[in-house]
Amino acid sequence: MELAMGQSSCRPEEVTAQFTSQAPWPGTGGVYWSREELEARNRRLAHQGVAAAEDVLVKRYGLGVVGEGFELLRAVSQQFNVKLHTLADAVVRVPAPDADARVWFPGRRRYSPPRLPALALEPGSRGSQGAVLKAVLHRVLSITQTPMGNVQLKDGHRLHLTRHTGLNTYFTEFFAFVDNDTTSCAQAAAQHRQVTVRDVAGADVFDEASRYAILQSGSRAAHSVPLTSSRGAVMGMVSSHHERPLTAFSTAQLAALQQTGTDAGRWLSWHWNTVVLDALERLHTTAIRRLH
Repeated sequence: MELAMGQSSCRPEEVTAQFTSQAPWPGTGGVYWSREELEARNRRLAHQGVAAAEDVLVKRYGLGVVGEGFELLRAVSQQFNVKLHTLADAVVRVPAPDADARVWFPGRRRYSPPRLPALALEPGSRGSQGAVLKAVLHRVLSITQTPMGNVQLKDGHRLHLTRHTGLNTYFTEFFAFVDNDTTSCAQAAAQHRQVTVRDVAGADVFDEASRYAILQSGSRAAHSVPLTSSRGAVMGMVSSHHERPLTAFSTAQLAALQQTGTDAGRWLSWHWNTVVLDALERLHTTAIRRLH
């Protein structure tokens, strides 16, 4: 794989095709997943995270009724408008409260959501994750001049597809969860920088199953932008997809994409440290109240 590393901090890696015109179109033997296979895999992966959180809650709070942990997660996720898998991931990853503590996060300071002047947000929607991610995707696709793209959020070691437009069902089911390094979005997340795939057909960053899933959707090229917090943590990814091979983006485009990624990452960090932790606090107090 040829990687062209730019000098500017906003210059992406460029993954170019080594054999563009000669690249064989992926076949179905071992590459194509049936709808049933994809649905079964996605159910299994989604269940793993929730089941792990349920196990933590049972052990931490001594829950005895079958399904009580799940019902607690579901109720709190709905109340705070936090995705169930996000809340489950937080239960597993955030250090447990002190033994017998009435409050999980004592002395925690709360802040208003950061301003996002470059995004087209409806009035009063600055605190809504759905509205912000929709605006982030719209902004990136406006910069890159394509109608196809998606947003993924980081859940533990995985990227979880959260929003998309212009991509078909096979693509969205196949990339519902990404937990390996055989995609450009995973590479961009690991390297904390933008990655351009100029031609999907020949770029060897992909395994054949991932390549097939992208090509069959009508995408021939892709560009991935990490959504990073002020501390440099990758909170998610936004990717544009293009129906023709790419040449290059201008310096101004790359700078605008990087700024969008930084702004979105800062907002996602706020959301995690405010809304998600609020949800964890409510889950903790509710579980304690049930015990007494």
